[in-house]
Amino acid sequence: MATVTEAADELRILTAGTTDVLPSDGLREKLATARRENRPLRVKLGIDSSKPDLTLGHAVVLRKLREFQDLGHTAVLVIGDFTGQVGDPSDRQAARTMVSASETAQNSASYFDQAGRILDLTSGRCEVRRNSEWLGAMSMIDVLAQTQHLTVGGLLEREDFARRYDTGKPIALVEFLYPLLQGIDSVVVRADVELGGTDQTYNNLVGRTLQRADGQQPQVVVTLPLLEGLDGVVKMSKSLGNYVGIAEPATEQFGKLMSLPDPMVGRYAQLAARLDPPTVAELTAAASGGGPAAGVAKRAMARAVVGLYHGPDAAVEAEAAFDLAFVWREPPTDVPEATLPDGDPLHLPAVLVGAGLAASRSEARRLLTAGSVRLDGDPVAPEPLDLPRSALAGRVLQVGRRHAVRLGQ
Repeated sequence: MATVTEAADELRILTAGTTDVLPSDGLREKLATARRENRPLRVKLGIDSSKPDLTLGHAVVLRKLREFQDLGHTAVLVIGDFTGQVGDPSDRQAARTMVSASETAQNSASYFDQAGRILDLTSGRCEVRRNSEWLGAMSMIDVLAQTQHLTVGGLLEREDFARRYDTGKPIALVEFLYPLLQGIDSVVVRADVELGGTDQTYNNLVGRTLQRADGQQPQVVVTLPLLEGLDGVVKMSKSLGNYVGIAEPATEQFGKLMSLPDPMVGRYAQLAARLDPPTVAELTAAASGGGPAAGVAKRAMARAVVGLYHGPDAAVEAEAAFDLAFVWREPPTDVPEATLPDGDPLHLPAVLVGAGLAASRSEARRLLTAGSVRLDGDPVAPEPLDLPRSALAGRVLQVGRRHAVRLGQ
């Protein structure tokens, strides 16, 4: 039996980074029940197969699901090949267009491999189900029997539906049925916990309603923050095209991440790179002021994200490829001046830090190794690190495409 400390640690780990746990004591009670019954919790996550790529937005929730796995619980990954034909109306301002069953099947063909970059797909640790197994087999009377548990008034309390109703925009009946279908998934897989983004709160609560009607103990709903897309405004979405896929090549991931607005660096460092809080705070502060420091912080975040999916060496290579493709071929002219430190020779990593082009000496060395540093437009070799003062004085020191200073005498 777990000690009080172990139980508290488990709850702390599983609630860290979440937005809501509904009901508030629900997860604590579910964990206590699982310990008492000596069984793992069944933790559900549904992903619609409306598009072929899993994104960094999906990864936020997938990584929480992995934390449940690491503590001995069972992941139940429901691939929405049936619900994907309808499309989730959450946060939509207009009705979705339905897609074919063959298209959703094709889209989800690689989901198992993509999810395996984060989840432990070992038998017994993860169940992968397609909701066409049960939803495709339901009769009309089966569906109508489930609709009695929802009300039109309750559906119209959803902010997205309410907005569209108030502004006269159409809401298709099939969209009203989407939360019902998602709730049926929870009944079939007998979920103890359902994970989702904050936009899924209503849909996941419907699962509780249907489970209760079926005589099951209702699932606990755990929501996580939504990751904004590359525009930094709306959530990352496959349908909006503002996403980074977790299976995309390292160079493509790095290039997309470098296009993020500076204010998003801290958010991505936290949710996509999963860096520790002190590092997130450091990168957030560096990015908030703009200029060279923001670019350095963005690169650190991008390397961390790419490293999660391709390894640190691939991240360094992706950064070098980015610089090769996008850095200036000629040194910029209208740049601020930076004072060189005293001494001769000068330690180049210290010069980069002093000029605000690197956050630390170790960061500076990584930039040099990646080929990201230029002097008057020419790449700087990673060795030697100590250079004569005359080799630096009066020249333009540059990191990346837009971050440069002219070194004083």
